[in-house]
Amino acid sequence: MRQDAGLLYRELSAVRKLVAGEAERLTTKWRSQIRGTACETSAENLAAYLALRNRDLRELQARLVPLGVSSLGRCEAHVLATIDAVLATLAILSGTASKPAQIHPPGAVFGSGKAMIKRQASEVLGATAEKRRVRILVTLPTEAARDAGWMRKLLRVGADCVRVNCAHDSADDWLAMIRNVRRAERSVGRKCKVLMDLTGPRARTDQVRTPDPKRRIQVGDPVMLVRTPADFGKGAAFQAVCALPEIYEQLKPWASIWFNEGRIGTRVDKVKPKRLELTVTQARPEGEKFREDMGMNFPGADLRIAPLTAKDMEDLDFIVQHADMVGYSFVQEPEDMGLLLGELDARRAAFKRREKLGVIAKIGTARAVRNLPEIMVRAASRGPFAVMIARGYLAVEIGYLRIAEIQEEILWLCEAAHVPVIWATQVLESLAKKGMPSRAEITDAAMSERAECVMLNKGPYILDAVKILDLLLTRMAEHQRKKTPTLRRLRSWQHLLP
Repeated sequence: MRQDAGLLYRELSAVRKLVAGEAERLTTKWRSQIRGTACETSAENLAAYLALRNRDLRELQARLVPLGVSSLGRCEAHVLATIDAVLATLAILSGTASKPAQIHPPGAVFGSGKAMIKRQASEVLGATAEKRRVRILVTLPTEAARDAGWMRKLLRVGADCVRVNCAHDSADDWLAMIRNVRRAERSVGRKCKVLMDLTGPRARTDQVRTPDPKRRIQVGDPVMLVRTPADFGKGAAFQAVCALPEIYEQLKPWASIWFNEGRIGTRVDKVKPKRLELTVTQARPEGEKFREDMGMNFPGADLRIAPLTAKDMEDLDFIVQHADMVGYSFVQEPEDMGLLLGELDARRAAFKRREKLGVIAKIGTARAVRNLPEIMVRAASRGPFAVMIARGYLAVEIGYLRIAEIQEEILWLCEAAHVPVIWATQVLESLAKKGMPSRAEITDAAMSERAECVMLNKGPYILDAVKILDLLLTRMAEHQRKKTPTLRRLRSWQHLLP
């Protein structure tokens, strides 16, 4: 055992030196943003985590386990301290523990990262139930604007915060919803923070034309996307307007376009100034409805689209005056985050709002994943911040086979940056919409305990869904907290390191 411990000590010491060097170079790059801010220590730990995960340590992990030593699988929140603790133990086991560098880090270091995440979560998302660590965020239906009693019920069954989607309803509806939230707070006796999601540059189908409203689209069918109704033409049974000009200017032949959360897959055959000619490559055997207001995704296209629209700018005026958090739907670059923060600061000054709004970065594209470390550093250096894993968009963008893997990596990365996470999209969807959950949904909801918040979408049985999720998260809190990964090399953020 002594010989094995000595060999592992030397190997891990070499890894520690490389990690510290790479982390220092990355931290230097971020220094102008983080110096003197509350997130400086967190950014340094994030840099160390990126450097550690830039190498494959699975074989080293396997050799540490028989010695009864930490295998580094829970190091996210305190990277260098965890390595130093393992080195100190290995030094004792190998009989070389007399050097000052081998002193075990103080125990308080290992609780500080988790304490920072807890503090950040409370600051941006608010408090949670006494017996439950994870918050429940609920998307409000239009009914919430009309029925103050319904809002009280929502808070009583366990909702901790609520979401208003700016893509739906009107400013009058939003104001009525928020007033009912504030009334419910006073009635129930606890706070409920309000998140308002910006619409962003939505690519959606509009003014759909089909040969027969009952006809379903099938594999092989031609589809035409046009800028305006005046551009409709012949040769395609299914046509629609997509008023997002960037797609006509940036997409190339053979690019993929997916509709309705990945239910319809198409290939771009021809690109013309005012239209795209497509062919359906994927649909169910019985076909799919081709209808208005279907969302569109462009996996692999890496489109350059302005993240804030004219509508978003108008909505920000309302949000800064009435909401607690703003959801950033199409953030992909750190510069995008800088743009939003500048707009928020200008409006805070104009409307004389003292406190800063919480910012929620919704991660739903491959480019947003690649740039997540720098997005987090840019936002967290400014104030209350959290990340939402937009699993619906993300699954279509990166492929369903990778969504489970990438959501785990995002959870690890956010823990390393001490940033809270919202687990979103289709959580208990069958229960909320139909009154009965699937077994897979219950398992998915249970696994969401690793995040700091879980988002439910609206549905006629949403009160039942909140009740069930409250019970499930309370029970899971007794069994699990985060998880222990194997340290395979991560490649998503390789571009950040020298």
